[in-house]
Formats: sequence, C-alpha cells, structure tokens
Amino acid sequence: MNANVALLLAIAAEVLATSSLKASHGFSRPLPSLVVVLGYASAFYLMSISLQRLPLALVYAIWSGVGLVGISLVGWLIYGQRLNGATFLGMGLIGAGVVVLQLYGRNGH
Repeated sequence: MNANVALLLAIAAEVLATSSLKASHGFSRPLPSLVVVLGYASAFYLMSISLQRLPLALVYAIWSGVGLVGISLVGWLIYGQRLNGATFLGMGLIGAGVVVLQLYGRNGH
C-alpha cells in the first residue's frame, strides 16, 4: 500500500474513532465503543504502514494536524460545536503547515 494512502486512511480511522468516542458515552454504548476500538486499531496499523516509507516527524505532524482539523469539522458538523473565525484561521494555518511539510519534509528521509 502507498505510504501516503495509508496515512490518509489512518487519519480517517482516527477521526472516526474519536468521533465515536464522544458517542460512546464513556464506553456505555456498545456500537460506538466497538467503532472506537476498531477505529484506533486500524488507525495505528495504517500509521505503522506509512512509517515504513515516511519519516516519523513528517507522519506525526500530518497525522496530528489533519486529524485536528478533521475532528474539529466533525464536532462542528455533527455535534453542533461552535467554531469561530480564529478557529478557522488556525485550521487554515495547520493546513498550510501540512502542505509545507509534504513539499519539504521528506528531505530528512
């Protein structure tokens, strides 16, 4: 599997798992709790695949940045959490950072 694809799938699995963590209500609901466990297991497995070809710092920066933006958007769209202009500015800066890392972060590998 391509390392970039594995990383994107890992991020998607982590965002799904984190969203389900809120829905699990402290692991008291079986289905969301199962999604949490399977989602995180899948996320870490897929992340380990991406680490076979990509540098750790690059993978973790992209993982955390894109994951943060993803879960913020899920919180806004699904859970009705409010995001303000500063939040969107911050997410845009994170996105710009991810682009810079993708373009220039592979030099150390």
